[in-house]
Amino acid sequence: MEQLKVTLLQAYLFWENAAKNLQNISLKLSDIRERTDLIVLPEMFNTGFTMNAVENAEKMDGKTVNWMRDTARKFNAVVTGSLIIEENGNFYNRMVWMRPDASYETYDKKHLFGLGEEDKTYTAGDKQVIVELKGWKIRLAICYDLRFPVWLRNHQQQYDLLLVVANWPEKRAHHWRMLIPARAVENQSFIIALNRVGYDGKQIYYSGDTTCLSPAGDVIYYKRDEEDLYTFTINKAEVERVRTEMPFLKDADDFNLI
Repeated sequence: MEQLKVTLLQAYLFWENAAKNLQNISLKLSDIRERTDLIVLPEMFNTGFTMNAVENAEKMDGKTVNWMRDTARKFNAVVTGSLIIEENGNFYNRMVWMRPDASYETYDKKHLFGLGEEDKTYTAGDKQVIVELKGWKIRLAICYDLRFPVWLRNHQQQYDLLLVVANWPEKRAHHWRMLIPARAVENQSFIIALNRVGYDGKQIYYSGDTTCLSPAGDVIYYKRDEEDLYTFTINKAEVERVRTEMPFLKDADDFNLI
């Protein structure tokens, strides 16, 4: 079965400073010394989690999406992460899945974080998005989505990997560490949950706790409190093994959210 090589960047983000963030991320990525299939960046990786959408939003042909296109081509790998996009007068927390050939897909965050008034600034998406890479079906999600298992439900074994990018504060990190294994085990899929580190412009601290778990809930990668660039390989055969040995998904309730 197909292997997937993934590079995670648990990054410090400079508050509302796209130029500095792109420069820092480019510098960190220059340390990649091996071929990789997928480079994953945090939620709002060019600004940090800000409600100042008017000042920080870009278009889909703006500098950050163009940087993603150039970076994907440079490494011959998919680059993904979320940023603030303005479209038709609305603002979206949008995850961009940028391929090396400059084609892309997008996922707009469904669950907007009311406690942080994200729902007052941004427009929620309404589409579940699964992308494909090297034979893998990968479900895209952003931060607060992690709390909502019905939205992320692996209906009829649709996906092999759940990919979550986040700005999840340390004050609720124990929730993050509980929810990640729950989503992996209940959906019998790999999960990669990538967070940021450091303080933001409101002096909220992010501890990272970036995690990759197997479909059985085994830890493949975990890092806390510091920037880290890490490349590793996951094997799709593990998905099939777990689902064959423990065929729980076939007993799931027969419903779908959409």
